[in-house]
Amino acid sequence: MSSVPLSVLDLAPVLAGGSTTEALNHTTELAQRVEELGYQRFWVAEHHNMPAIASSSPAVLIAHLAAATSTIRVGSGGVMLPNHAPLVVAEQFGTLSALHPGRVDLGIGRAPGTDRRTAFALRRTIEGLSAEEFPTELADLIAMLAGDPERLAAVPTADTMPQIWLLGSSGFSAQLAGLLGLPFSFAHHFSAANTEPALALYRQNFRPSQWLDAPYAMVAVNVTCADTDEAAERLARPGWLSLLALRSGRPIALPSAEEAAAHSFSELELAFVEERKIGQAIGSPETVQRELRALLARTEANELMITNQIYDIGDRVRSYELVSKLALDVSS
Repeated sequence: MSSVPLSVLDLAPVLAGGSTTEALNHTTELAQRVEELGYQRFWVAEHHNMPAIASSSPAVLIAHLAAATSTIRVGSGGVMLPNHAPLVVAEQFGTLSALHPGRVDLGIGRAPGTDRRTAFALRRTIEGLSAEEFPTELADLIAMLAGDPERLAAVPTADTMPQIWLLGSSGFSAQLAGLLGLPFSFAHHFSAANTEPALALYRQNFRPSQWLDAPYAMVAVNVTCADTDEAAERLARPGWLSLLALRSGRPIALPSAEEAAAHSFSELELAFVEERKIGQAIGSPETVQRELRALLARTEANELMITNQIYDIGDRVRSYELVSKLALDVSS
């Protein structure tokens, strides 16, 4: 196992021709296997009104995953705060922490992560949270979880608080995480150009807190690993096709590798895919090791969070197995 802690972000992908039950069962199977492989944490993302993603309710899914595993940390990557009242989130994660003490992470994001109609259905607003409102609601949430006597406390109040993370793909969340002394996870998998500037802002603005004495940064990166570069690229193609469909406003369930291989990409589609591939690690173990070592050298990340969109659960598990065996220490 790598000396750099490795974790997993899963979207519970719904497969073309499959069901949400199958998707959630695959996510559970993956969580159990990566726990065996020594991964540090397993997070699920909040997405709504997307036919290709079954993780619309992170707290419910986390409760199931925690019960299906025994040691791996489980959490949200993330809960999108504009979609929820802080007290609701505090109650959900207070309950989770009471049931599974010392194993729950609460990753918080600022973006609604959905379309305007769905955002309105979630919280009866399409405005989201402003730069002033988000820190205030985040502070309310933390105080409720901590049982601050000056604030409304969430019940149940867990003996062990969830570990609170701030997630982001820009400098705003990076600076806020630093000022609050929280661990920070950056979405390198879809905002690679902003990774290093954001991490620099996080570290420059970091203030020690009751949560952390020093900055702790995790980088989420898309990794597809197979025995050869060609095999890995074949496994990655369904994710590209799914992303293109989402970009066009017509999201689809995750296509099979065969369906993706048969798709004829236009020049514009290929240009988009090539841009999105920047910063990803797709290839054989040797290729992935080289890419991830380079990423660690550039970012000095304390931890890597691996994610991918691989159709077949066997291939998905195999990718994580191969990555778990890599020596990623930059000095090695």
